[in-house]
Amino acid sequence: MIRLNAPASKSVSHRMLIAAALAEGESLVHHALSSADLERTRAILQTAGAEMEELGNGDWKVKGMPCGPKGGLADSPADCFVGESGTTCRLLTAVLAAGRGVFRIHGAERMHERPIGALTSALSALGADISFEGKPDFPPMSIHTRGLRGGHIDLRIDESSQYLSGLLLAAPFCSEALCVALTGSKAVSWPYVGLTLQTLEDFGIAFRVEQLCGGLWQDVPWKTLRSVKPGEVRITVQPGRYRAGEYRVEGDWSGASYLLAAGAVGQEPVLVSGLRADSLQGDRVILDLLRAMGASIEVREDGILVSPSPLHGIEADMGHCPDLVPTVAMTAAFAEGVTRIRNIAHLRIKECDRLSACAAELARIGVKTEETEDSLTIHGLGPAKPAVSEGTVFCTCNDHRMAMSCALFGLVPGNTAKVDDPAVVRKSFPGFWKEWEALL
Repeated sequence: MIRLNAPASKSVSHRMLIAAALAEGESLVHHALSSADLERTRAILQTAGAEMEELGNGDWKVKGMPCGPKGGLADSPADCFVGESGTTCRLLTAVLAAGRGVFRIHGAERMHERPIGALTSALSALGADISFEGKPDFPPMSIHTRGLRGGHIDLRIDESSQYLSGLLLAAPFCSEALCVALTGSKAVSWPYVGLTLQTLEDFGIAFRVEQLCGGLWQDVPWKTLRSVKPGEVRITVQPGRYRAGEYRVEGDWSGASYLLAAGAVGQEPVLVSGLRADSLQGDRVILDLLRAMGASIEVREDGILVSPSPLHGIEADMGHCPDLVPTVAMTAAFAEGVTRIRNIAHLRIKECDRLSACAAELARIGVKTEETEDSLTIHGLGPAKPAVSEGTVFCTCNDHRMAMSCALFGLVPGNTAKVDDPAVVRKSFPGFWKEWEALL
């Protein structure tokens, strides 16, 4: 049995550090992830007025900015470089708009190709003045703000739930209660909204979640909502102060998915520690997906044990867990039969077009795939197992999740799984290759 450790949750780390930076007083945040994306979030929060001191081992002392983020002047805006972090860009665009002053938000080239119009339209309706330097509704952009009004706003989250999470984190600084009603054709990645609501609750912010039942709006316990339909849910957040305190970030199910999949397709059982089996993280569903494919899984007190098993194809709606798609797609190469992953059109605007990227890398090992606008079908090799030809180098497409999922192909005896940019994992799981060495 091989023992591995899950990294700290990237999603929870972002939210806890933002909340601590908005709190009145000093907070301690334990076990926060140290990665490229979190570096960008911390740097921007410090630019806006928060103080952060690294204590080691993922622990941070944070002195908040209770009056909200402070920007610059029109001719010298606060420089907010988000790098390649979509989470940083979307969450902090809303949070900064709730502050005072001028903020310029820009990033790496790929970030300037990722839309943000649904969020900026909502912020404009709440009082922020947003100007785009190039293509409308895409960074780079400048926010001129004197705070947000609050009131009622309709919001589409067809592309990303981070639009809603950003507004919810900003809402306590609005001049009046903010009610966000979900509209559009679908609501993707809803479990990530649950992580945001958990953060608000932990930091003492009052809110209510209502669901339309029989034509009437009724309060519902937010933790009971596993998915939502546009037009049937609204969330109201009251103005208030984030509460400083001591908080701990749990392990990351997204980053752990590659380690868990390794237990299913590799040569030895793998025990992954540091995960909460009762976590609100949507990517905890990796256990259900692997089980459905035939994996042997045991939830133990000391971790999650996954043992090698014959796998078979499945059909899965992964609209609420898009970060798991590369993991499942590459695992499907080891399965007997066909795997079809659907409701994933929003993956085309991630760090890369993840549907096309997965299809291209699977083709390198002879796996047949078919793409539609919102689905990917994989014809698994089953007992034949993926064979990597000597000299093959997998393309990461500058995407951390592509790099880590392609590593699975190196678990077949005689295979090596080289990627063109191993360092790209620094975005979310800097210690990935060190953990992975134990499997080889």
